Amino acid sequence: MTQTAAHIARVIAQEIAASPAQVAAAATLLDEGATVPFVARYRKEVTGGLDDTQLRTLAERLAYLRELEARREAILKSIREQGKLTDDLTRAIAQAETKAGLEDIYLPFKPKRRTKAMIARENGLEPLLRAIMDQRAVAPETHAEAYLTEAVPTVKDALTGARDILTEELSERADLLGKLRDFMRREAFVVSKVIEGKEAAGAKFADYFDQREKWADIPSHRALAILRAAKEEIVTIEVAPEAETGVPQAIAMIAASLGTAGDTPGDRWLRAAADWAWRVKFSLTLYIDLLGELRQRAHEAAITVFSRNLKDLLLAAPAGAKATLGLDPGIRTGVKCAVVDKTGKLLETATIYPFQPRMDVRGAEATLIQLIAKHGVELVAIGNGTASRETEKLVGDTLRLLPQGVKAPTRVVVSEAGASVYSASELAAREFPGLDVSLRGAVSIARRLQDPLAELVKITPQSIGVGQYQHDVDQRSLSRALDAVVEDAVNAVGVDLNTASAPLLAQVAGLGPSLAESIVLYREEHGSFPSRKTLLKVSGLGPKAFEQCAGFLRIRDGAEPLDASSVHPEAYEVARRIVSACGRDLRQIVGTAGALNALRAEDFVTGSFGLPTVRDIFRELEKPGRDPRPEFKTAKFSEGVEEIKDLKPGMRLEGTVTNVAAFGAFVDIGVHQDGLVHVSQLADRFVKDPHEVVKAGDVVQVRVTEVDIARKRIGLTMRKDGGASQEKPADRGQPSRQGGKPKGAAPKGTKPDAPGGLGAALLEAMKKR
Repeated sequence: MTQTAAHIARVIAQEIAASPAQVAAAATLLDEGATVPFVARYRKEVTGGLDDTQLRTLAERLAYLRELEARREAILKSIREQGKLTDDLTRAIAQAETKAGLEDIYLPFKPKRRTKAMIARENGLEPLLRAIMDQRAVAPETHAEAYLTEAVPTVKDALTGARDILTEELSERADLLGKLRDFMRREAFVVSKVIEGKEAAGAKFADYFDQREKWADIPSHRALAILRAAKEEIVTIEVAPEAETGVPQAIAMIAASLGTAGDTPGDRWLRAAADWAWRVKFSLTLYIDLLGELRQRAHEAAITVFSRNLKDLLLAAPAGAKATLGLDPGIRTGVKCAVVDKTGKLLETATIYPFQPRMDVRGAEATLIQLIAKHGVELVAIGNGTASRETEKLVGDTLRLLPQGVKAPTRVVVSEAGASVYSASELAAREFPGLDVSLRGAVSIARRLQDPLAELVKITPQSIGVGQYQHDVDQRSLSRALDAVVEDAVNAVGVDLNTASAPLLAQVAGLGPSLAESIVLYREEHGSFPSRKTLLKVSGLGPKAFEQCAGFLRIRDGAEPLDASSVHPEAYEVARRIVSACGRDLRQIVGTAGALNALRAEDFVTGSFGLPTVRDIFRELEKPGRDPRPEFKTAKFSEGVEEIKDLKPGMRLEGTVTNVAAFGAFVDIGVHQDGLVHVSQLADRFVKDPHEVVKAGDVVQVRVTEVDIARKRIGLTMRKDGGASQEKPADRGQPSRQGGKPKGAAPKGTKPDAPGGLGAALLEAMKKR
């Protein structure tokens, strides 16, 4: 291992709470083309048991630190070629821990366009600056008189040129920049002001028309809202310290770097130059730096929220392999119906028109009864969009009319987020070339009830609707993070090789879209795969891809029982030794609780397979192909509560969490508009992170606290103490410059401490869903 690689391993090890040896081993595997899911599941001995979260962080930091080292070498080479590399400079560059720190050091050596300081030097004014600094008892004006030329006609011009040189020199001092940046991180405020005349156009950003908050403390969702308002030219943003106290401190730091403690004419001139340098150079540079850091910090937090919500949604409980009727509600265009069998294969479609203008309720009921009876439908999946509750009521009435002997299916309201995107996609067109676009949505709704993961992977994560300001964040970083979430979720559950779609197979470790298509094509031509080994016959799928993907693919009822488990083919011999030690047949062992109780995992450790792998095999033999997802359950919406106007404060309802943000959770209670449970209303205790309490897909009990029909806003609480605020004193907000309104105060017409008071967080958070 090189010295650089060892340094990188030490840095990452500290960040992920591992040893440098673990990091080095994982980095080697990733460099060799191994995927994170494969390394996390099947190379525990090599990495010392690093999990997928640690490995994802490791991979990201590995890329960053390698780029940092490459940049470090490039900077050293550039300065060396300029003949300006010193031992002190070499040490400073070696000790820089961030790209920003490196660029601060490199600043004086960067090729520059023509500056005022360059012109001043060309006019011979650098010696004047040195004279002022060295002989401070002499008035700068006296020094300047000796430097007057045709290009520098006045004393004022000479002193201005000297000041320009000093300002540039100060701005290129890495130590001073670092101190000022740290000072700003501690002391700066983010101040937003409405642009005159934009009040009406930017009404949705009203909370930020006169907002002031500490840079270090501002939550990501507020930062993103202010940044969006600025982008739409509704507000201006300032990032600066207190004018009365902070700015003088910053200027004093600059002056101190010049050693201006005295009261000589030179000291006074240098202090004035420090003031100038702050106002024309440092304040702008640091504004840009801190605004960039704020944006990055907010983006990372938003991406984390989106990733966690997406993971919860993908790993939501599947209803299972049951014949399902999917209904995509509509009023004028009708309700689209699609029946799929237990494998998700489309059996029949129809369109019914029970609402205005046709009002064909009898015909709709007859069609539904016919579809349910003909195909033995066990589940009815109803999309939660327009006319959802009306459709649910229609289904309820219809189920009471089923003929004797026909079992009534279970009806479930399903999120249809992204269904329209899938319907119009190239993938849907290939899957259902002759099917109307609107009917494809009903198929998707049915399938996502059967298995949310298998269906949602067909939709770009950004279209699923569980993000927070998702369109404002860096899209490359967002896509990279969400792709990792999808990959980890798919591989955690495992994929049925003989039924999975190409998009689902594409997410399996080691495959990808091209190999996934080849697998489906082989399956269509040769029938079901009899074993995992048969995968090697697929065109383009070699030993390396097989090694990565095989353990995550399942074959039910195949010739090899272990193919239905997550035991990797490379470890089949170990599994058979374990079974042999029991003196029983493999099929008798698999799935039998307690069958291996008499055995010790330590007795089966080999040079190739350590204790972690053997323990995994033990667990898998007892519960082969176990699904990590929870048991399926669904919310029951209250009868007669179908629109926001039906809600009244105090109502107790059941709902499904659709989205979790930093400020609370959105809950579908069946009125076409999600309600917000603010973070302060999630539990009878202080909650810092809403994810501690709820996740997307959870069924929760809520009580209505506020209803604003005009703005389509619903306040909910999950507390049992009446909804009194449980914010920490420090979180209530101190008086600040918002026209006398305390930070975080409730909008006009509400009481911030009233039961269920939504306050400013609701105004900034609620969105049309």
